[in-house]
Amino acid sequence: MNDRIYPQGVPCWVHTEQPDVDAAIAFYGGIFGWTFEDAMPAEAPGRYVIAKLNGQDVGAISGPGKGPAVWTTYIAVDDADMACQRLVADGATLVSGPAEAGEGGRGAIVADPEGAEFGIWQARRRLGAQAVNQPGAWNFSDLHTGDPAAAIAFYGPAFGWAFDDIGFATMIRQPGYGDHLESTVDPDIKARQSAVSAPPGFADAIAWLAPTGGGGQPNWHVTFTVEDRDQTVAEAERLGAGILEQDDTEWTHSALIRDPQGAEFTASQFAPASGSD
Repeated sequence: MNDRIYPQGVPCWVHTEQPDVDAAIAFYGGIFGWTFEDAMPAEAPGRYVIAKLNGQDVGAISGPGKGPAVWTTYIAVDDADMACQRLVADGATLVSGPAEAGEGGRGAIVADPEGAEFGIWQARRRLGAQAVNQPGAWNFSDLHTGDPAAAIAFYGPAFGWAFDDIGFATMIRQPGYGDHLESTVDPDIKARQSAVSAPPGFADAIAWLAPTGGGGQPNWHVTFTVEDRDQTVAEAERLGAGILEQDDTEWTHSALIRDPQGAEFTASQFAPASGSD
């Protein structure tokens, strides 16, 4: 099969709401090479623009937003209404929806018990991000939380997630997702990961759990893959972004970037150290 589909409980989509959609298009098109397609009629009061990489859906930009610019991560569900009811019963807050998104699907925005907002998405025609884990595309989302134990207690039962402390980070897994990828769009995933000595269970990885820094607000943070971190940083600065920090690990070179309208994201270059492959 050619289309990437997302089982329930797997993050499937990212979008950013921005005060100025055209300015966001200029910035993200400039650093990631995205092209754009309006998904709403011209007479609509707002815009929802699908970002594409080499013709494949990668995410979206919407606006004009009333609040600060932010990136939102969506998690796939089979039934948005039932998912909302279950999440609210478990302590979440319904922020908006569930609502129809044309023929694309049905979605809602929810805040977890700590206040970190995320979306849920019941796909119809719009299946989720089709270009992923390649330069210019979404890589992972991280849950930044002030109370890891409480986050595990909420998200584990809510979506069936497993949490593995692998030393340098806590990996969030959807058990069986690697098998799904192997049988659909990525038949070489396990062999490829074995070749670089990836942590056990990495084929099932769907997100990361991290503490909030300096007492910050819990949130879902997005990371995009880039070919060259330093080149992306230079281009982002040229286009008006702020570089908040840079980090090199045995696996990645990354930069935390604040776009010109205030939305934060990470650009990550896969660069395994010598001996990791």
